[in-house]
Amino acid sequence: MRKAARWLALGLALALAGCSSGSFFSSAPKKVEEEPVDSRVPSKPRDPRTRAKLHTELGAMYLQSDKLAVALEELSIAILVDPDYATAYSMRGVAAFRVREMQMADEDFRRALSIDGKDPDINNNYGWFLCQVGREREAIPYFQKAIKNPLYETPEKAYLNAGSCYAKLGDLDTAEGYVQQSLRIAPGNPQARLELANISYRRGDLELAKQQLGDLLRRGEPTAEALWLGVRVERGLGNRSAEARYGSQLRKRFPLSPEAQELLKGRVE
Repeated sequence: MRKAARWLALGLALALAGCSSGSFFSSAPKKVEEEPVDSRVPSKPRDPRTRAKLHTELGAMYLQSDKLAVALEELSIAILVDPDYATAYSMRGVAAFRVREMQMADEDFRRALSIDGKDPDINNNYGWFLCQVGREREAIPYFQKAIKNPLYETPEKAYLNAGSCYAKLGDLDTAEGYVQQSLRIAPGNPQARLELANISYRRGDLELAKQQLGDLLRRGEPTAEALWLGVRVERGLGNRSAEARYGSQLRKRFPLSPEAQELLKGRVE
């Protein structure tokens, strides 16, 4: 109960302060089917699991909209209602990461896995978290467990996350294989295409990285990650005017992003 109160207090503090970020995790719990309402019959209180699912669904929606304080509040309510609902802990782990509460996030992911260690979304989410905090080797088995689950509805997410993790480890051939598999499942996924460009950049194939990034940007709106990669690719090619254009877009479109902060500090690889 004390821990739940701490989470609710954190949500209130965030409501006053504000915070935002984003990444490629599993964030859409299955929707709860609503029963038809007969106005002549008094409504029955829902069972704890159904209520917890509804609060978790709301929390995931707020999380995707960067309304982190409300997301934390809804997810904490879900856990109070049903302390054995694994998905709520997993979603709150993602939210905790987004507000930089790493210990709390790790605790929530581990609690989720202790309840349902076979759930592919939870395994993918925990692997994603471990990769984000520099524990890449620990992350890989969780992605593989998610991928091997025949009931996993979105395996392309785990394939892409595994590819990104292998890229961080420097195993670029394995990384590319996982990302390509993600694209076979979900062709055109911009995050996967960006990761391929990033792998080409890390290999030193700057012309290919430039081509892949250009193809990606012609298909849709740029992200902070894509613009930041553009800055580094053009710096490597010696194209100062193109580098400046990417940098200008990054500062104007995403001034508070970590990528823009790196640019302002002059940390261009």
